[in-house]
Amino acid sequence: LIAHRRRTSCCFYPRAWPSLRSTDWWERVVLKEFGPQDWLEKFRMSKETFFYICNQLRPGLAPHSAHFHPTLPLEKRVAVALWHLATNVEYQTLSPLFGVGPSTVQSCVREVSYAVVLLLKPLYLRLPDEKELENMVRIFCTRWGFPHCIGALDSLHIPIHPPLRLTADYCNGQGWHSILTQATVDGLGQFWDVSTAFPGSMENSAVLESSSLWVLAKEGRLCPNPPKHFMGKAQKYVLLGDATYPLQDWILKPYQEDENLTQRQLQFNYRLKRAHSVIENAFLRLKARWQILLKCDDCSLELLPTLVLACCILHNVCEAHDNPFNEEWLEGTEPTELPKPCQPAPAAMEDNRAEQVRELMCQYFESCGE
Repeated sequence: LIAHRRRTSCCFYPRAWPSLRSTDWWERVVLKEFGPQDWLEKFRMSKETFFYICNQLRPGLAPHSAHFHPTLPLEKRVAVALWHLATNVEYQTLSPLFGVGPSTVQSCVREVSYAVVLLLKPLYLRLPDEKELENMVRIFCTRWGFPHCIGALDSLHIPIHPPLRLTADYCNGQGWHSILTQATVDGLGQFWDVSTAFPGSMENSAVLESSSLWVLAKEGRLCPNPPKHFMGKAQKYVLLGDATYPLQDWILKPYQEDENLTQRQLQFNYRLKRAHSVIENAFLRLKARWQILLKCDDCSLELLPTLVLACCILHNVCEAHDNPFNEEWLEGTEPTELPKPCQPAPAAMEDNRAEQVRELMCQYFESCGE
C-alpha cells in the first residue's frame, strides 16, 4: 500500500448532484438515488454498514435529545457527522446541503462521536482476551512472518490550531503544532489500543509511559499467565516498534543501523520493519478514510480525543465489515511539508533483559531461513 499509494486502481468519478438546498435533500437524493459508489465516496462505507452503525448508536442518540431539532432523524444526524469526518468540509459548507444550521452540524459531529465511543468501542476497540491474543499471534506469523507477536506500535501526529496559551506545548520537533496519538494494531491492521490527545511536544517514549498500554504490560495483561513458550523458553508476547520506543522484553525494535551489524541482525531488522509496516498502512488508511485527521480546524481541543477515538473505531468497523477502500483517497494524506517527528528513545528506558528476546528472534529467523 505504501509503495503503490500513488497508483490509481479505480476509475470512479463522483456524480454531480444538483445543488439542492432543502431540508429534504437527504430523503430525496441520498436515500433514494445514491448508489454503492456514492455511499462509499461520501460516507466511506457501504449503505448496509451505515445503517448497521445507526442501529448500534440508537440507544445513545434518542430522538428527544435536547441538542437536536426534534424532527431531525437519527440517520440524518449520523450522515451529517460521517460526511464531515470523511471530507473535513467546514460546518458552513455542509449545513446547507442537509438543510440545517452550522451549529447543528457541530452538534451532530460531537454527539455522534461520543455515541460511537460509548457504544461501539466495547465491540471494536478493546483489549483482546487470551484466545484472541493467540489468534493474533497466528495471524502475525502467517501474514507477516514474525512469531510470538500480537501487534505493531506507533504514533500519529495530527495537525491542529492550538490555543494561544498552549502553543509551545503542542509544537512538535518538526516545528508544527499537533496532538499525538499512540496506537497498536493487529496483523490485519485493526486498532486494539489507542491513547490520544497528548501534546505534540511529547516524545513517543514519554507517551508510552503515560499510556494505558504501559500499565497493561506491567500488570502482565498482554500475555497469558504463565507465558507461552517460544524457542524452548517461556516468553511474553511482543509488540513491534521503531527506534523511538524503548527496548523492552515486550517491545522489540530494530538494531541501530551501522557497519558492525551481523547478517542475522540485519535479517532481524528486515523482518521487523516489514511486519511493522502493518501499522503504517493502517494509519494511511485511517487518515485517507477520515480526512478530518489531516487537519482538525473546526474541532475544539476538548472534543479531539473523542473524535480521534471515533475515527479509529469507525476504521475498525469498515475493515471488519470488508468495506471497499478507494486508493484515490490516499492522495495528500502525508503532505511533504509535515514530516513525522522522530526522536530516539532515551537509553535509561531500555531493559537489558530484552536483548535476550531479540537474540531468540534472531535464532528463529536464522533457523527458518528467508
